[in-house]
Amino acid sequence: MDSLEALIKAKIPCPETGIKVCHTVCAICSPANNCGVNAYVKDGKMVKLEGMDEHPQSKGRLCVKGLSGRQFAYREDRILTPLRRTGERGEGKFEPISWEEAYREIAAKLTGIKAEYGADAVAFFGGYNKWYRPWLRRLAHSFGTMNFGTESSTCMTAGWMAWKTAAGQLARPDMAHSDLYLGWALNPYYSGYGKATAIENRRAKGMKVIVIDPKITPAVERLCDLYLRPYPGTDGALALCMGNILIENGWIDEPYIEKYVHGFAQYKEYVKQFNSTNVEALTGVPYEKVFEACRMIHESKSMCINENSAPIPHHKNGFQNYRAIMALLALTGNYDREGGQLPGLHSFTHQMAGFTTRDEEFAEVTEPKDTKPAVGAERFPLWYYMEKEMQCVDLARQILEEKPYPVKAIFAMGMNYRMLPDDKTVRKALLKLDFFVDTDLFMTDTAMLADIVLPVCTSYERGELETYPGCYAWYTKPAIDRVGESKSDAEIICDLAKELKLGDAELEAGYEKNLDFILKDLDITVEELKISDVPVRVPNVKHAAPGEHLERGLLTPTGKFELYSELIASHPEWHLDPLPTYCEPLDDADPAVYPYRLCSGDRIPNAIHSRFHKVKWARSLRPYPTAELSVEDAKELGIKEGDDMELFTERGCICVKAKPTHKVPKSVVFFYHGYSEADVNSLMSGTHVDPYSGFPAYNSTRCGMRKKVQA
Repeated sequence: MDSLEALIKAKIPCPETGIKVCHTVCAICSPANNCGVNAYVKDGKMVKLEGMDEHPQSKGRLCVKGLSGRQFAYREDRILTPLRRTGERGEGKFEPISWEEAYREIAAKLTGIKAEYGADAVAFFGGYNKWYRPWLRRLAHSFGTMNFGTESSTCMTAGWMAWKTAAGQLARPDMAHSDLYLGWALNPYYSGYGKATAIENRRAKGMKVIVIDPKITPAVERLCDLYLRPYPGTDGALALCMGNILIENGWIDEPYIEKYVHGFAQYKEYVKQFNSTNVEALTGVPYEKVFEACRMIHESKSMCINENSAPIPHHKNGFQNYRAIMALLALTGNYDREGGQLPGLHSFTHQMAGFTTRDEEFAEVTEPKDTKPAVGAERFPLWYYMEKEMQCVDLARQILEEKPYPVKAIFAMGMNYRMLPDDKTVRKALLKLDFFVDTDLFMTDTAMLADIVLPVCTSYERGELETYPGCYAWYTKPAIDRVGESKSDAEIICDLAKELKLGDAELEAGYEKNLDFILKDLDITVEELKISDVPVRVPNVKHAAPGEHLERGLLTPTGKFELYSELIASHPEWHLDPLPTYCEPLDDADPAVYPYRLCSGDRIPNAIHSRFHKVKWARSLRPYPTAELSVEDAKELGIKEGDDMELFTERGCICVKAKPTHKVPKSVVFFYHGYSEADVNSLMSGTHVDPYSGFPAYNSTRCGMRKKVQA
């Protein structure tokens, strides 16, 4: 092998090989991390990637998913051109068309439906990726409809709603100064490796960690000083019992409560019913362990709580459970306190970087007046009051029933209909539409149902604004050539705004021009950001000291941390509880027929929803859809590792591989979601949902389980 061939094989960047290193971003799990990537590029194509040392958050590291990014970007089923359906909807027959044809047809169809039924008959949906959402929301509003919705109808938003109800804004744990970390649903080795490293470093300096999780995760094995193991969905009862213990023993901050907390008397009276006589029956956690956790809280000078807006809210009582957990901060004086939970400023696309931008104003300035409320507004009034967008859990019902008004078309970007409960009904609803557009990287099960499919590019192929904690911002640059004729999501939105002739000159001006407005309050410009190949710190940002938000008053009706929500109390017609009350999480299916708790919210390191099930490297780590069940249940059912087994509810049955393990409690089965061939959401009820947020009970559904009988 000659020296040049050896250099090329080793992918060495140098003039001889023609390989260069470009800084870019992995936005596969956007906007949660958006880690820095060094892309090794030859002739416009990525030949290798690795972590980017200069990145202030990821610091040279990448997870399993990020390290599979090259296979993700170059999957064999990338959509290369705009496509038009030629066969029956769902048949999968398409023909290539030009972008001009696609835009003209989309504009004509949407405008025609608007003329016949009204703008409300068209819905705009944003799935993965998330970076373009302010633009899609503005497009919907400029079109004249409030029917903008996202996959956050089942992800993250319930937690944000709980925070806004209690304190008026989001908050994040100040782990760097904390003595105790209450790790509720903590699983960072699988869903946020940066947090795992931070906890390891803090524990080395003396911070204690309590982990609360039904499943024994790597966090339990590696990070834990005390482990509490509640049944799925009983977190609220556990937190309320902890509140009662803290109050009974005088382990609360009474001066703080008197000055900054609203509703303590009502809360104190309510939590008395969660005590030594029933907490183990309700949650599975022995009272002695709950008491020990409270003693650790009392003996710590500061405490912060791991927030997780997926496993906690994915129950019919999830919103209230979340509030009950965060109430512990108010009782102990750890909200807006060093080492506790610090209020955060919304920066950009749901990030808290430490500065504010105008993306929400940009998205909402064209909000239509005197129009119909969005889908789900009647069924989930608190959701609509706080979010002013569709609750997509109710979308299929409204399409099929046409009540309170018809929805005839959807313009979707990265939609995955399998994200919703009872998704067979969702598919039926999509087939009923007069017109359906989907944009995506790949020909997904949802894209197969569309009339027009548009190809979008990955984060490696576009430039976009990123923001990170610590006041960092970054305008990335395209690192590789675009695959096929793909465009960025924001380009498509702004192009379509022109074709629709909505009269929104600002949206038509395009992404970069819009960013000038969004960043106008910062002492940095888009042009200055574009000069740098790495994230830069935004200068001259003023930071609130711990306690400042409390002193000037929180963004709640009382200006205090509300254990008793005056917002909810002022709307008795909603039939919701102002206190963080608790109810049984399971559905009303017959426990004799369905004796197990199905939890589909568990995480595995090689997947994020369904996005990596067809990426070869990632899929090789778990080739088959696999359910984890307790060793005891497996023995009772005669199931061994690798056996085919069936999970079933009143709505259907799926076949999966079995993995008995001591890490799963008896009578609970964990299964990762997103598989077309073993679609767990088809087993979920569209009515077993949280009345506060609309979130489905993915983590607490009654099910049956049996060994598959071979034919």
